[in-house]
Order: sequence, then C-alpha cells, then structure tokens
Amino acid sequence: MLPRTSLILLLLLAFGAMTAYLVSPLGADPAKPQPTSTEPSFSRDIQPLLVKHCYSCHAGAKPKGGLALDKHKDESFIIKHKDVWDLVVQNIRGGTMPPEGKPKLTAAEIELLAGWIEKKIASVDCRGLRNPGRVTIRRLNRAEYNNTIRDLVGVQFQPADDFPADDVGYGFDNIGDVLSLPPIMLEKYLAAAERIMATAFAPTPGPAATGVQHFEGKSLETTLSDADRNGAKSLHSNGEVFANANFPKAGEYILRVRAFGQQAGNEPCKMALRYRGKDVAVLDVPNSQDRPRRFETRFQAEGGRHRVAAAFLNDYYKPDDPDPKQRDRNLIIQFLEVEGPLGEPVPNLNEIGKRLVVVQPGNGVSKREAAQQVITRFATRAYRRPVQPAEVQRLLALYDMAEQSGEPFEKGIQLALTAVLVSPHFLFKVELDRPAQRPDGSYLISEFELATRLSYFLWSSMPDDELFGLAEQGRLRKELEAQVKRMLLDPKSSALVENFAGQWLQLRSLKTIQPDPDLFPEFDEALRSAMIRETELFFQEIVKEDRSVLEFLDADYTFVNERLARHYGLRGVRGSQFRKVALSGEQRGGLLTQASILTVTSNPTRTSPVKRGKWILENILNTPPPPPPPDAGELSEDKEVVLKGSLRQRMEQHRSNPTCASCHQRMDPIGFAFENYDAIGTWRTRDGNFEIDPSGVLPSGERFANPKELKRILLARDDLFRKCLADRLLTYALGRGLESYDKCAVDDIASAVAKDGNRFGRLVLEIARSEPFQWRRGPQTP
Repeated sequence: MLPRTSLILLLLLAFGAMTAYLVSPLGADPAKPQPTSTEPSFSRDIQPLLVKHCYSCHAGAKPKGGLALDKHKDESFIIKHKDVWDLVVQNIRGGTMPPEGKPKLTAAEIELLAGWIEKKIASVDCRGLRNPGRVTIRRLNRAEYNNTIRDLVGVQFQPADDFPADDVGYGFDNIGDVLSLPPIMLEKYLAAAERIMATAFAPTPGPAATGVQHFEGKSLETTLSDADRNGAKSLHSNGEVFANANFPKAGEYILRVRAFGQQAGNEPCKMALRYRGKDVAVLDVPNSQDRPRRFETRFQAEGGRHRVAAAFLNDYYKPDDPDPKQRDRNLIIQFLEVEGPLGEPVPNLNEIGKRLVVVQPGNGVSKREAAQQVITRFATRAYRRPVQPAEVQRLLALYDMAEQSGEPFEKGIQLALTAVLVSPHFLFKVELDRPAQRPDGSYLISEFELATRLSYFLWSSMPDDELFGLAEQGRLRKELEAQVKRMLLDPKSSALVENFAGQWLQLRSLKTIQPDPDLFPEFDEALRSAMIRETELFFQEIVKEDRSVLEFLDADYTFVNERLARHYGLRGVRGSQFRKVALSGEQRGGLLTQASILTVTSNPTRTSPVKRGKWILENILNTPPPPPPPDAGELSEDKEVVLKGSLRQRMEQHRSNPTCASCHQRMDPIGFAFENYDAIGTWRTRDGNFEIDPSGVLPSGERFANPKELKRILLARDDLFRKCLADRLLTYALGRGLESYDKCAVDDIASAVAKDGNRFGRLVLEIARSEPFQWRRGPQTP
C-alpha cells in the first residue's frame, strides 16, 4: 500500500483551504439589527421607570441575578438583547418584579413599560422581507459522523466514538458556532477513514476454484413436475431447470448446457440461459433428439453461491394436429456446466466492498473508466451534492498512483475513497454562497442543500437515494410534505429521539447521574435504562403516530416494562419488554411525572424543587430565570436542620433572603408541585417525618393543589409551550442559536401547529418550510 504521506498531505491542503474559507468574511455573520424609532421615547418615558424601579438592584458592577439593565443605553439594545427584555416583560406582567419590599409599578406604568418593550421586540416586521439568518459552516458531530458512515459505507462499528466530545451550545451539540476543530481531529479523521476503508475492502476467504462444475440432468432441479426422462430433464411446458453453483471469485464464467428439442409448430425451441434469475443469453435450439448439441455463453458473475438455469420459453401444444410430430414442442436438458473463473482472477470483495465497487473492469470497460464511475458515485453521495469533474480528477490521481505502484484495482479504489472521507466536503456541512435573490442579499438554498438540512434534522445522517433523486430533479420542495411524513416514519428518525429529545429533555445526563445508594438502594442500572427507554418510547409515539405535542405536558398513557411498572406501582406488567399502558389517577401522565425527568432534576440525596422549577421554566415555558448571584448561598443539609422541617419549609426560610426571593418566587412553586416524587421519581406522601404539601401559588396569582392541577395551568398556557418547542426544534434543525429576527418564524410555526391540532408532524413540516430553514442570508448583508 502507498505510504500515508499522500493522504496526510491531501488532508492538510484540504483543511487549509477550508480554514481560509471559514475565517474569511464569507463565514462571518455581520448582520446587525437596526434601531427603529417609535413613541413613547426610551430616554423620556422608559428609562426613568427603569431608574425608579429597576436600577436599584439591576445596575452597577454587581447587579442582582447578573442582570445590569443600566448597560442598555438606548432602544437598539432591546432588539439586540431580546431574550433579556422578554424576561423583563414576563417578570413585570407576572408581578414578580419589582420584588417584595420595593415600590410597585402602577397599572399604567406596567402597560407603558411592558407594552413599549413588547412593541420594540415585535418591531421586526413580519410582513415584509425577513432575515433568514446565516448558518455557520460546521463539521459533523460524532453522532452525525457515525450515522453518515453507516449509511454511506455500511460498516457496523462507530468510528467517531474515539473522537473528542462535541461542545454544546444553546442546549445542543450540533451548533456550528461551538463545534470547534482541535488539531487532534485531523489525525482522528485520517485514522477513522483508513480503518473504515480497510474494513470495507477486507478480502473474504473463499473456496478454491473448481474449474468446471458439472450437473447431470437427473440431478438438476426444475420448476415443473414429472420432468425426468432417461437421465435428462424434459421441460414439457414453459419452465426451467436449475442448480446452485459455486463462484469462487468475481469474474468471467461460461454457462454451458447440452440440449435438444422435440420440435413442433412453425419455430424451433427457444432456451434462455440464466444467472441469478436474469437472462444472460436467449438461444434457438433447432436440433432434435438424434443430434443433441452444446450451447454456451460467457457472463460476469460475483463471487459466492448463485443459481444458474436453462429455461424453456416457447411451449407449443396442439393435440388435434393431423401430424403427430407437430402436436407438442418440448425442450430436453441433458446436463448443465459452469466453467470459470476465466482469465486473470479478480480479488474477492466482502459484501461492503461489493456495494461500493459498483463497476468492475471488463466487457469493454477499462480499469480507469471503472474507477472513475466508482469514485464519482461515492464522492457524490459523500459530498451530498453533484461532484465536479475537477474533484473527480484529483481523486483519480490517487488511483493512478496506486496503479503505477503495482497495486490491484481494488487497492487504488480504496485509497481514493479514503481521501473522500478526509475531505472537508464530507466532514463539513458546506453551503455555497449564491447571488442574492432578494434586496436583503438572501437567497434560496439549493435542493441538494435542502435535502442535507432535512436529513440531518430528522435522521442525523446523509440524504438517502430518494432525497438525492428528488433534489437532482428539482422536485424536493414540491414534495416536501410527503418527504417529511416518509422520513418521520423511517426507522432512522430514531435519531430525532436520541439526539433532539435526549438533549432537550436532558436524558443524556441520566446516564451518568448517581443517586445516593444508601438512600435509594432500589436504583440500579436496570431502572436507569428503563427510565430512559420510557421517555424515548413516549417521544417516539408522538412522532410516529403524529400525536398532539400537548401530550408532552399530560397524557393518559406511557410505556413501561416490569421493572419500571413496579417502580410506579402499576400492576399486571410482566417481563422486560416495554408495552404501552393506559394511566388512570393523578400520579402519572406526560413528561413532567416520568422518572427520567424527575431524577435528572434532583440531587443525589434529595429532590430539588429549584432544579425542577427551573427545568420547566427553561424547557417547557422558555422563560428561564437568570443565573443565581455568587452570594446566593446553599441550603443547609445539616441533620439537625433537616429534622426541624420538610424541604419545603427549609426552602421557604431560605427564600426569605431578598437576594434570592425574586427568582425563587417563579421557580419554587412549580418545583414544590412535584414534591410527591422523590429523587428517583417514586411517589410518596411524606418527606421524612413531615406531610408533603404540593400546593402553590404562581406569581400570576393562579393556584394549584397538586401536580395534576399545575399541568392544567400549563396546558392553559399552551401557546407558551408551542413556542418553546418550536424554538428548541428550530434551533436543533438549523444548528444555530435563534436571534430576535427569528421570532416571526417561531410565531408562524407555533400558530400553524395550533391550527392543525398541535400535531408533531405539522411542527416538523412548518420548520422545514420556514424561511430560516429554506433561505440563507448573504455573506455581506449589512
């Protein structure tokens, strides 16, 4: 084999070119939201209210909650920091700000301040041209690399498991802005590519060549009955005789038969010689019984054990013909032979190699022509777009180097395909800039780029042949709805469960969480796995059955096996297999009461109402609290303190600290609603020696007595949840964080979902149709 120097040089040159592209203005995101002017005025009407009611806590070098509003000097900061001001509005309208002990805003001041902020945030005009944003060119993350290699090559191992862990941004590990490329990755990519192709082209041992394999007529099998005739097979109707022959290697073979016909009618017997069910020759058999003849044909065969046959094609039967010799036409086969392989033997390929080497030299096709066809097809699929002739020629140069070094045909192919796997065009999701199609400089991405966005969104992998075919024909956009439905039903959509749900719901964290074994001895690996599987199957059910996304909040079914059913106190479930079960009562229903979520949002030794409340604010309502101040302090876990009151009572004392009160007023009531579930999600009615009180009052004044009633309140705020889910899924689909100009798209997506029964399929389709998904902002857009 050629030394690695050639591939290493190719890799470094390719990455040097890609790095230059990434750091150039083309990879940057220069667009800045432009300030707009509107009445009332920030300096005259809004800033005085902020000074009066907000700056005493949220200004200076050490602002509470890390939020310094005094740094926002004019109205342009409202659009630039939409998330911050969204939170300000929520706190103002929810009554949590200003906090207890501070002068309250009057109703008129609330409308003035909150209304002005809301108007500013909405000032991105959703009726005109919208900024679709610009997705940063990024590498495939580990899951995407593994899945792409699986679908492109067919190997059964996961080469990216040896790569460094992917960085996470905006809650996901497919965000272009944070997916760095450490220097070690270059070596990892090359090692993985060599291992993948070594596996794909590993020769398989086969039996020695047998020369000629002879099958006497009496040993041949047939599709007809009563065919035996003096040691031969008589085909008295259309049918065939066949045998399973051994083909030691791929190559050229001869299929030979000795046959004669019982002639009748106005044409001779016709015979087809077949390999693996396909005709390789159709011959006339004009000779009669006194002159049997040999008939043969040459054909290309793959290595292995395959069926060969001789078939009778033109049966004729006229029993009332005056001439007895003209009444019945039959074909008689005396033997069948397979000879080969002929000429220079072709090396054995394993099943993966056979799928990659789609054309073999021979039958007028030169080695280089065959190599070009193989490389072109593979590179087109790997690059996820039509490959350019110059790109093929560069890869063919590696094949030529191997051939000039005396390497076999397959080794040259292996070298070229290895180079494809270290190309930035494979390793990165590349979208090429195009001429502007709108005054704002944006343009519609190509159909191949749309296929790639769609497949990595739903499958975390490359497009399949159907997506490629539609993109090549320019029909993918026209058939987008049908393709989304097909892709969600495909088994590969399990990647959406593993990679989107696994990160949105933080299921991946559950794999490393270790509840205290002394306090929770019943927690084991079987229970951990069952918790994760329940949530995955629940999410998958909503995806596959196109159910309402509101079932994430509350549902009357779930999925359990015996281990998890026992944990939940459900009867009648036996065995390790998961099954869908109906739920009754008020203890379980939806994500919020599943053991996976309850365990992820707990501490190793106890529940955490703060974590649970914060989790819901972030992942269900998209209203995250600010980070805690550095001096927030910790809740005492001293045994004497624990014995003096329930966790709720101790936290209420902690919350009396003004520094902590404002945020805890939003988080704690939500978290207390789930105190009936311990740190691993088991239902309970007491916290140690104290009765649990799951009731609460939200800052809005809404009251609830238990988790079921809290879920009803959340369902009444379904618009918040729809927008939250649309925000999270669009972030994941694009591979970038959302900006203020994406608000229009999120609102449109959520509105369309609400009008269509809140179906999950509609959510995915509207994201795929959205401007951020279909369009891209130009590189120099101001």
